[in-house]
Amino acid sequence: MKITVQDHEAYAYTGGKRFDASLPCVVLVHGALNDHSVWTLLARSLAHHGHSVLAVDLPGHGRSAGPVLASVEAAADWIWALLDAVGVRQAALAGHSMGSLIALEAAARQPERASRLVMLGTAYPMKVSEALLNTAREQPLKAIAMVNEFSFAGIASKPSYPGPGAWLQGGEIALKRRMQARQTTLNLFEHDFRMCDAYAGGLEAAAQVTCATTFILGERDQMTSPRQAGTLAQALKARVVSLPAGHSLMAEAPDPVWNALRQALV
Repeated sequence: MKITVQDHEAYAYTGGKRFDASLPCVVLVHGALNDHSVWTLLARSLAHHGHSVLAVDLPGHGRSAGPVLASVEAAADWIWALLDAVGVRQAALAGHSMGSLIALEAAARQPERASRLVMLGTAYPMKVSEALLNTAREQPLKAIAMVNEFSFAGIASKPSYPGPGAWLQGGEIALKRRMQARQTTLNLFEHDFRMCDAYAGGLEAAAQVTCATTFILGERDQMTSPRQAGTLAQALKARVVSLPAGHSLMAEAPDPVWNALRQALV
């Protein structure tokens, strides 16, 4: 689905069904150097179980045009601009990694419009080591390989997404390389990581959130350690669901994530 947002064309995957603004809406926000495709199974499941779905490509990512947004705060405002463009007043917000911070900030900025908040693979503060930032700047392909290695709980994962025989690690590294290559005006990987690293308003945002919140965390997440989510979860009075997975938990544990997300939206 193509939408004009802030004078630029944006794309959101609707789960294989025509978008219906009258249904309960769920917005799915991807993480650094990703796009809507990380939500494919969840978006389809939601769309076929009574929800309207917008799995977005953030500006400068995937199929969405326009300049890359400079901050988590700017991205949060963009989410509401997108919902205004499609005529949705209230929505549940779910985000993974960098997207979880964007969902949090969006829920804080317009709390009356956020029906639920779901933060997957999250931590706060979401600091990035200087060594990884330097590698992302100087050798982005090497940094992509490093992050890909850290994102899964094991050497090989059950071939469950997107189907039997799929290589999860290979698919994810290909996605990141494709996102990096498409953005020619800046180093997208470094930009996204620095955006996570710079976000400092999490606890202030949490104080403004009024909707029910759920954290879905990978027990073996090496990118956003579950231990780093405790303070924010407490501030949000969040329900915390821990799954036997790493950072890329939507791919690594699709069925448990679906069950946890479905419960979070009730």
